[in-house]
Amino acid sequence: MPYDSFLLDPFLLFIIGIVLVAVASRGLKWRPKWFVSVASLTIIVIFWACSVSLYFDLPWIEWMWRMCGAETGRDWMINSGVFNFDYRNVSEAGHVFCGFMFALYPIWLRCGLHIGYVLFGRHERQDGMLGALGAK
Repeated sequence: MPYDSFLLDPFLLFIIGIVLVAVASRGLKWRPKWFVSVASLTIIVIFWACSVSLYFDLPWIEWMWRMCGAETGRDWMINSGVFNFDYRNVSEAGHVFCGFMFALYPIWLRCGLHIGYVLFGRHERQDGMLGALGAK
């Protein structure tokens, strides 16, 4: 993810969930039951690897926070180029809150998957809301 922060991640994960279901239902000629599960797990691992690495300022991902114009990875994760919180002196409660934000990543993706299933259908014989509206 080129732009990964606590402000952007929920939106990105939600949209990716919808896109995964769209690809599984419309883009593939058959719906493998494992596709959405494997893709979801892969996406969560990638998001966690990048986001946690940014939060702890790991050197391998320095290119990302520099590309975003942040001073450090934690600066980017907390401030997202929008806010001006003190990222150098995060309280224990702040660290707990950030850990909670990381823990919510699967929920944001799951919400996107759920909306995707509503729009596109969960099974091969379902067309979802878009099918009901004639938008096949």
